[in-house]
Amino acid sequence: MTDVRDLAAAAARTSVVVIGGGMAGLVAAYECAKVGIRVTVVEASDRVGGVLRADEIDGIVVDTGAESYATRGGTVRALVDDLGLAGDIVTPTRGGAWVSGLPGGQAAPLPGGSLLGIPDNPWADDVRRVIGWGGAWRAYLDRLRPPLTIGHQRSLGALVRTRMGPKVLDRLVAPVTSGVYSARPDDVDVDIAAPGLNAALTRTGSLSGAVAALKGERTSAPGSAVEGIDGGMSRLPAALRTRLEELGVDVRTSTAATAVRPRPEGGWLVAVDAVAAQADPAAELAADAVIVATTEAEARRLLAPVVPGLGREDVVAPVVEVVTLVLDAPELDARPRGSGVLTVPGSHIAKALTHSTAKWEWVARAAGRRHVVRVSFGAQGEAPATEGMDDADAAALALSEASALLGVALPPAALRGAHRQRWTQSQPASEIGRIDRQRAARAAIHAVPGLVATGAWLSGTGLAQVVPDAAEEAERVRAAILFGGPDAPGSAKDDGPSSFA
Repeated sequence: MTDVRDLAAAAARTSVVVIGGGMAGLVAAYECAKVGIRVTVVEASDRVGGVLRADEIDGIVVDTGAESYATRGGTVRALVDDLGLAGDIVTPTRGGAWVSGLPGGQAAPLPGGSLLGIPDNPWADDVRRVIGWGGAWRAYLDRLRPPLTIGHQRSLGALVRTRMGPKVLDRLVAPVTSGVYSARPDDVDVDIAAPGLNAALTRTGSLSGAVAALKGERTSAPGSAVEGIDGGMSRLPAALRTRLEELGVDVRTSTAATAVRPRPEGGWLVAVDAVAAQADPAAELAADAVIVATTEAEARRLLAPVVPGLGREDVVAPVVEVVTLVLDAPELDARPRGSGVLTVPGSHIAKALTHSTAKWEWVARAAGRRHVVRVSFGAQGEAPATEGMDDADAAALALSEASALLGVALPPAALRGAHRQRWTQSQPASEIGRIDRQRAARAAIHAVPGLVATGAWLSGTGLAQVVPDAAEEAERVRAAILFGGPDAPGSAKDDGPSSFA
């Protein structure tokens, strides 16, 4: 039986460098630091947290990145609890989302009994309001088609189009996949986005029956299976950084990793370049193991020279701009379009809007009599309409789109402040073929001792996928260090990196 003191000693003489200070990198660093491993985190930007960030607009500090996390799996909630934020967890108000861009410029609430926009009952009033009587009749044919026509369909778009027709696809499913995943329905893999749907379709004999079977008795409004944090999701990486520093982790912002290469005596060297003025602006960090937690393009750039078969393939990822507006608009007090609006692709310039003061009570408290809305631009294969605009023009466009999406006149005088944030998203894991590319990349990286990678490009987007993946990859490092046998890091000597098994 391994002595606990031996494990502690092995951890203490082992070093790990984590490249990337987003949530994946911070979680991986935390899992390593918990057992006493010496950890250094390097982050190229001037802050940690990645897509979790907040900014002050007209005196209000609000999320300008991700505003919530999916509750599935419970892993993010467990992390929030561990960091002492459990008492600050909040849930959205029950306003539900709307879809805009229907015929005649109309909008309607997004139906509640749906999965990825697919309705479980095409005759329901809230469904028929969106797809019309003709759309409902066409969708009902799904229940009349003979079972022999049912097969395993990989493309969500092809499945919905074939079974329920174009109106369900264009007015219900496409707004969800575009607004939530920045992906076209035809490119979404059914088995990844909705596990079990194909099997349920075969079992029940219809797509609507399959949705009903998977949803069971759940009647919550679309998008409600999420939680946030009072004061903003940016509190999560801030609390995580504080915990890391309490554990002795060296967190370096404004420090870019420029290369990863093997160390002759074992382990790895990470070349870094400090952007901000520091005592050691250019240096190399020695490590027994390296965890790369960056975007896909950056990870491939760093790892391709040392990971056979990984390659630097062209990475095409959606670019999204979110323009957050603070408005003096009493007309919005009635929350005219619930918690937000998704759009039928091609009907508006913006792809989605979140009415933050309608969705989150903490934002409403902070805003007082003002309103906060977030307008999103850009999707798969489509540059944001704000591309190339200056901040004033981008804010004006966002205000115009907010007026159209919310169905309320919002004059320029209503604008109290604006913030613009640009993101390059990872393609969702549900994109057809994406899971195979992820597995191939991860297998290539795992084949090289002492290297692991994590992040949304490998786990899929969203904290509910990123957090457990980062913990799992960090566990590979911990297991090799603590239980790897005589060839594990630190077993040969105490003063530097050695081989990593």
